[in-house]
Amino acid sequence: MMVGGIFASLGMILASFATSIIYIYLCTGVITGLGLSLNFQPSLMMLNRYFSEKRPLANGLAAAGSPVLLCCLSPLGQILQTHYGWRGGFLILGGLLLNCCACSALMRPLLPPKKSPELEAFTEQEKVQPKRKLLDFSVVKDRGFVIYTIAASIMVLGLFVPPVFVVSYAKELGYEDTNAALLLSIVGFVDMFARPVSGLIAGMKCVRTKSVYLFSFAMIFNGCTDLIGSQANNYAGLAVFCVFFGMSYGMVGALQFEVLMAIVGTEKFSSAIGLVLLMEAIAVLIGVPGAGFLLDATHQYMYVFLMAGCVVILSALVLALGNFFCIRRKQTDPEAKMEMAVTAAEKEELNHRVEGEEDGGGEEEAKEKENGKASALNTVEEGGH
Repeated sequence: MMVGGIFASLGMILASFATSIIYIYLCTGVITGLGLSLNFQPSLMMLNRYFSEKRPLANGLAAAGSPVLLCCLSPLGQILQTHYGWRGGFLILGGLLLNCCACSALMRPLLPPKKSPELEAFTEQEKVQPKRKLLDFSVVKDRGFVIYTIAASIMVLGLFVPPVFVVSYAKELGYEDTNAALLLSIVGFVDMFARPVSGLIAGMKCVRTKSVYLFSFAMIFNGCTDLIGSQANNYAGLAVFCVFFGMSYGMVGALQFEVLMAIVGTEKFSSAIGLVLLMEAIAVLIGVPGAGFLLDATHQYMYVFLMAGCVVILSALVLALGNFFCIRRKQTDPEAKMEMAVTAAEKEELNHRVEGEEDGGGEEEAKEKENGKASALNTVEEGGH
């Protein structure tokens, strides 16, 4: 993650020296994109190792950081452009991205757990099994993963279209740049609160086993918001659309990786998330430019929002129906239970180490105080003599 922070910052800094648009594409798209991906995926994996029972809430709280930036980025970009120009803006953003290195330094790795009968049996089984691969393609044999990947790829064809086009839509209606940019801030502000709330709901016992259907509902909500928002023809209508879009977008953002974890399990999550993000990236490269071509052909934003809504609703139906008809999972999986035991032991060991360090620090302080008192008494005695 530290390497990712350096790459992300380096790409922005190099972009400030750009002399052509291709140079900016390479710096911000390739170098910064690589750095951000090196931050994003490990952070998800660490969260899923640290948390078990309250993992949905943890994912929701962690995902709330993205809308904070979305809420601030649009006005911040306007300010940087006005006061420092685009070169200075890229340079300052590069400095801000260096904070990724500081954040990654705070992620304490889990320590090897103490030996227990269950863990010893698990270790013996691991010795018999072949060594794990860095990218395990056997996850594609999982029907749940295949259905999720297809649904997620369809979803992102339309999910990111409204945030990209809503500002230009407001400008076309005759509103100022500042007011148009404020629409993205509305989306980010609502999204900021929707993600933790969605994580809290997904963590409830009566809901957690049905998280796939909650995720499908979130996608249907998002798609219906796009369909209704396509009829907005003034600033008030676009603002109301952004409020509901922020709610649905936050629900989707908080639940998508929690659902993937529930489908594939901890063992294959690292490989699954990499393959899913790869397919989603390809879909994004098709979806947003495709919406742009549709806008050029029709010259009406209504069709762009209608297309986005229909695609997202289609992805929800694929996931819900595929889960209902094709996925048959056993509720009690001994391998999954063993994974939970390993994770719990790792966290317990980490807590013991932290407490030990704190106790050790307290003992050292106590010793220093005793030594200080002794030296003070010696000084007083010497003065008396």
